[in-house]
Amino acid sequence: MILLRVRRQRTGAEKFACILPGAGMKRRQAGKLFPVNNTGPWAEELPQSAEKIYLEERVKILTKYIVQGGTPLCGEVEISGAKNAAVAIIPAALLVDGVCRIENIPQISDVTLCLSILEQLGAGVRTIDRHTVEVDCRRIRSTRTPYDMARRIRASTYFIGALLGRFGQAEVALPGGCNFGGVRPIDQHVKGFTALGSTVAVEGGFIRATAPRDGLKGASIYLDVVSVGATMNIMLASVMARGNTTIENAAKEPHIVDLANFLNSMGANIRGAGTDTIKIRGVEQLRGGNYAIIPDQIEAGTYMAAVAAAGGQVLVKNIIPKHMDCITAKLQECGVEVEEHEDTLLVRRNGPLHKANIKTLPYPGFPTDMQPQLTTVLCLAQGISLVTESVWGNRYRYVDELRRMGASIQVDDKTAVVEGVDHFSGAPIQAPDLRAGAALVIAALAARGRSEISCVHYIERGYENLVEKLRALGANIRAVEEPDEREELGLG
Repeated sequence: MILLRVRRQRTGAEKFACILPGAGMKRRQAGKLFPVNNTGPWAEELPQSAEKIYLEERVKILTKYIVQGGTPLCGEVEISGAKNAAVAIIPAALLVDGVCRIENIPQISDVTLCLSILEQLGAGVRTIDRHTVEVDCRRIRSTRTPYDMARRIRASTYFIGALLGRFGQAEVALPGGCNFGGVRPIDQHVKGFTALGSTVAVEGGFIRATAPRDGLKGASIYLDVVSVGATMNIMLASVMARGNTTIENAAKEPHIVDLANFLNSMGANIRGAGTDTIKIRGVEQLRGGNYAIIPDQIEAGTYMAAVAAAGGQVLVKNIIPKHMDCITAKLQECGVEVEEHEDTLLVRRNGPLHKANIKTLPYPGFPTDMQPQLTTVLCLAQGISLVTESVWGNRYRYVDELRRMGASIQVDDKTAVVEGVDHFSGAPIQAPDLRAGAALVIAALAARGRSEISCVHYIERGYENLVEKLRALGANIRAVEEPDEREELGLG
């Protein structure tokens, strides 16, 4: 059974459904669709002519990007809603007893999967337009997420905190997401849930969390390491717990503040988000409301890095300049000109790039999610640069791909020594994860010659309409679809 997203081109209406094997697997083929919340087919078959139907997400087709590099980028680019905020706010809707409208949602595969999981749990999800949905979680019928969906994305862990906080129990598949060369632990999440009174066990590939009969109770929780995921998950679990909860050594990223603002707009009482101490006073109920997700800091930084590598001048629109300070400062050190305005940044690079040293740190330090993109820029800088990855143990899996393009990089544990080269040369390359994939696109844009980038489904987890946005800036890039001869279809 394969999950599909059905969009009517004229009205924009969307539904999530599944299609049985053999009922029509290829794009634009009609078959019988079954709603994800039911076992029987819809009464009508897909229309053949009146309205064009696209079966988007799960098809036997692979996509790769073809890039002819060497063209400077010029124009304007609009930044979408923040992925890392959206994938937490969507599960947070489970806490709301009413209808909440979420705006500025990015059109990316991780968000589609989160919305699909909500529907499987019994939520009503109605698409208002491309970037707005209404979510109604008043008729949730299950606290167990579908295994094949939840295990594909790291953000599925947020369903634990939300389900536990609202219903007192949660069963969520052990999460997936990008592989940075080792296990991405959830021990700090478990520490928080346990402090609130929950029992937590891992059984049959699921994390099972259960609150005591009298519900969760507020507690003081000190995180042993600064963890974005644990900070957000504890916020979700404790927002309706009895009494007060304090999270110390909390992460401060913009999407943590955005989650707190969303919950507060629905009636929560959270103070201190964006500092290292967050205080939460439990409330009995969250009500419905409207909320718009913040712009994506990392998407904006990626386009800034693309201008730095390929040259040109681009106006980056719909951003919060304060969120970009750590990225802006490093690019300016590299010789990139950045002009800040109210909600835009004008990024320009005409001269040579200069070497720089980078060390990833929790916010407001330089973000680990921008490390591959800036390392790619430094490959073209004059001199030798040092990059230190202090957040994840191994995030250099893309280095071999850059070497295929002519980069000179030596990696020793968490440190990369980058010796600048005159240019990249186009080559066949493969995206190993989301941000590394974006870095390879940047390298291909700056390269001499033609590059083919495969495994781009990783990139599409976090970048909305990347190809279209780059083409609007003058890039010579296109997506090419090829049939996948393998029998098994994934939900990656």
